[in-house]
Amino acid sequence: MAHTELFSLTDKVAVVVGGGGVLAGAMAEGLAGAGADVAIVDYNKDGAEARAASIRQLGRKALGIQADATQKPALEAACRQVLDELGSVDILINAAGINSATPFFEIQESEWQRILDVNLKSVFFACQVFGKVMVESGQGGSIINISSASSGPPLSKVFTYSVTKGGVNQITQFLAREWAPYRVRVNAVLPGFFPAEQNRRILTPERTAQIMSHTPMNRFGESEELVGATIYLASDKASSFVTGSILRVDGGFLAMTI
Repeated sequence: MAHTELFSLTDKVAVVVGGGGVLAGAMAEGLAGAGADVAIVDYNKDGAEARAASIRQLGRKALGIQADATQKPALEAACRQVLDELGSVDILINAAGINSATPFFEIQESEWQRILDVNLKSVFFACQVFGKVMVESGQGGSIINISSASSGPPLSKVFTYSVTKGGVNQITQFLAREWAPYRVRVNAVLPGFFPAEQNRRILTPERTAQIMSHTPMNRFGESEELVGATIYLASDKASSFVTGSILRVDGGFLAMTI
């Protein structure tokens, strides 16, 4: 098999929840570059439509769908639209996420619940909705969740976020076990530090110095550096025997001790 065919996603349909964001948007464009048609599902309508327009520039079909991923009926409506207009769901990326650096004793219940809803409930609902299509299709599929370097051991300053990402890892491995008989593979990409809007405000000079001292490659990641891992896990040829894995793209951060 030619290497180009190994990583080809031609005729596949991908759904990227949270695809209007910087990192997930780069992953979505990477899937399109490998041949997939893509549905961008995002709370921000303008962001979803802008990313879909960018993908169409690459010559692929793309939908921009506004939906609140914390609401199952909204995802069910999005799924119906994807099936009606693109025909199938072969790949799902769960990338909706928010963060906060509120000190532990100052975290309000409303903040705690909102971060759990966006980061964890959205994954649960999206897997129920889009994963069900994959399981029932008989054609298999690939689900890629977004973990984090804070998923364990947890990082300081982002308590609730760390809790949610630990939960994402558990969902990933549980569903990998449950859905393997249906050829639905469930994995996660674990990014290290990729400055984006949700974490830029907590990257103080002191925090940045701490991160760099713990990152052997001594730099932040670039959004395009997530694309290779994404295409690999999305491809049912390149990663056909890979499920339940949490693939680190972190510059060596989690390999570092002292």
